[in-house]
Amino acid sequence: MERKYYAGRDIGRALSIADLRVMAKKRLPGFAFEFLEGGAEDEVTLAWNRVIFRTMRFIPRTLRRTDARHTRIPLFDREASSPLIIAPTGYNGLMRHRGDVCLAQAAAALDIPFTLSTLSNIRLEDLRAACSGRLWMQLYIFNDRELTLDIVRRAERAGYEALVLTTDANVYGWREWDQRNFRAPGRLTLRCLADLLRHPRWLFDVLVPHGVPLLENVIDFFPADARDSRGAVTHIPKLLAPTITWNQLAQLRDLWPRKLIVKGILDVGDARRAAELGCDGIVVTNHGARHLDSSVSPMEVLPAIAEAVGDRLTIIVDSGFRRGSDVVKAIALGADAVMIGRAALYGLAAGGEAGVRHAVGLLNSEIHRVLGQIGCNSLSEVGPEYLDRNAAETVGI
Repeated sequence: MERKYYAGRDIGRALSIADLRVMAKKRLPGFAFEFLEGGAEDEVTLAWNRVIFRTMRFIPRTLRRTDARHTRIPLFDREASSPLIIAPTGYNGLMRHRGDVCLAQAAAALDIPFTLSTLSNIRLEDLRAACSGRLWMQLYIFNDRELTLDIVRRAERAGYEALVLTTDANVYGWREWDQRNFRAPGRLTLRCLADLLRHPRWLFDVLVPHGVPLLENVIDFFPADARDSRGAVTHIPKLLAPTITWNQLAQLRDLWPRKLIVKGILDVGDARRAAELGCDGIVVTNHGARHLDSSVSPMEVLPAIAEAVGDRLTIIVDSGFRRGSDVVKAIALGADAVMIGRAALYGLAAGGEAGVRHAVGLLNSEIHRVLGQIGCNSLSEVGPEYLDRNAAETVGI
């Protein structure tokens, strides 16, 4: 009998993130799934982000008691239940109505942080009112300085724990497969419009009666003709400042009184510079392969970055994580925590808040199991000696 992933509606029957992906693909119209799934240009990096994990294999220790296993970690002077953080992703309202709230409430219930994107479909103050968990705020440096300052001030007033500055997207990426769903900016092709009618559950959750989700945190700064969803698509790339430099990061460090994290680091020298400017953490990432194709995987540069700044910065990594074993490998190479983007969004699209909880629960259970199988009780015991990074496997894309 042919092997198939589960594709029904019962979230509890999903045994892996791969199952949730299939469920999400079935529920979402094609253009929305492509927005979630796609990568830049030829998607070489998108594939490599997954292949890289196959080049690393565990070297387990045996005859060790592992009945005291747990997944807890210290994260910025507080304990978190696991090394997972929900990454900032925009337009989550396309996955589910009030998708950002679903994600944040699931994270709070699981005692892990949730990072709200500046390009979210809910105002940051409204999310804080709806959720009492650990909230981090993602930020871009915009051409309009007042827009940047507005987000920073509002996040501070709302009590967000950390500010996460994204530095690797100010020259906007080109996702060709995403673009092919549109005949003009913001205008779906006739084929995609017809496809909407084949997804009534999504249609009556997301679009009816709520309308297309808007970018609530930035819309007040848009010109009048760019405030609907169609105009916003063309206006967003104009907002981002390709003139961003380390000077802006230094200024932000002076402005922001709480934890400051720089997201977009792949170079050891950049990691050192972030530490010298007084940042609290970095995210080693290639932005989920959504902007620069033919980029290195974060897992390739993680060991050198951890060696250089691991004693000064909290090191978070993302891009391509689908299994708890992936997470344990990252911890072994020097990461303190892992951000998950698509893995959480598959759960969101498949089952709302319950789907997000299930996605994180699956990863946590896999982390717990892998710890026992390699002979460890906690992630603090895991180091590079548990990995063979020269696996004799021919890998291809």
